Amino acid sequence: MPLAGDRGVLGYPRRVRLVIAKCSVDYVGRLSAHLPLATRLLMVKADGSVSIHADDRAYKPLNWMSPPCRLEEAPGVWRVVNKAGEELRITLEEIFQDTSYELGVDPGLRKDGVEAHLQELLAANPGALGEGFTLVRREYMTAIGPVDLLCRDANSGSVAVEVKRRGDIDGVEQLTRYLELMNRDPLLSPVVGVFAAQEIKPQARVLATDRGIRCVVVDYDKLRGIVKDELTLF
Repeated sequence: MPLAGDRGVLGYPRRVRLVIAKCSVDYVGRLSAHLPLATRLLMVKADGSVSIHADDRAYKPLNWMSPPCRLEEAPGVWRVVNKAGEELRITLEEIFQDTSYELGVDPGLRKDGVEAHLQELLAANPGALGEGFTLVRREYMTAIGPVDLLCRDANSGSVAVEVKRRGDIDGVEQLTRYLELMNRDPLLSPVVGVFAAQEIKPQARVLATDRGIRCVVVDYDKLRGIVKDELTLF
C-alpha cells in the first residue's frame, strides 16, 4: 500500500490500485447484494472509491462504494465502509495481480466545439437556466473536477449546472457526484443541480428528476441570436 506521505488532499492514496482476484462480494446496508465467487477486477481510485468490475459490462461496475469511505484490509478480506456504516465486504480467495500507478493530474474532458460554446453562451445568459439566475463562476473546481457553471438563483441559493450537448445518464451521474461534494461545503450548501443540454434522453430525465435535479433543454441557435425563418403553423 502507498505510504502516508503519498496521499492527496482528501487523505486517499494518489495512486490508482488495480487488483485482479478470485473473490466474492457482499454489500450490507439499506439493501443487501451478493456476488458469488469469480475472477474480477477490483479498482481503488485516488478519490477513495472502490469498485468491482467484470469483463462483460463495459465501464459499469458490478458493485461499488463511493467516497468518503475507508478501506480496511485483513488477510483474505477487504472491508469498505462508508460514513453511513454501509459495508462492501470483499472476500479474496486468490490474488493474481496487485499493482498501483500514479496517473497524475488529469486535464479533464475537452468539450467539442458546440458544447464548449454552449457553456460560454449560458455563462453569458444565465437567465436561460432560470428566472433571476446570475453567474458566480465558470469551471468551478471541486476535488473531483470542475462544475461547468456555478450560479445563484433568484433567492441567492447555490446552483451547480452541468452542460452537455446531448444529456444522458452519465451526465446526471457526474452532476450527482459534484453535488454530493459541494453540499459538504457550508459556504455553498444547500446546492441544487441543473442539467442543461440541447437534448436530454428520457432515461436521464427520469434519473435526474428522481435525484432532485432540474432538467433544462436549451436552444443553441436561440442563444446565439439566430432567428429561424421557416414558416410555422402555430
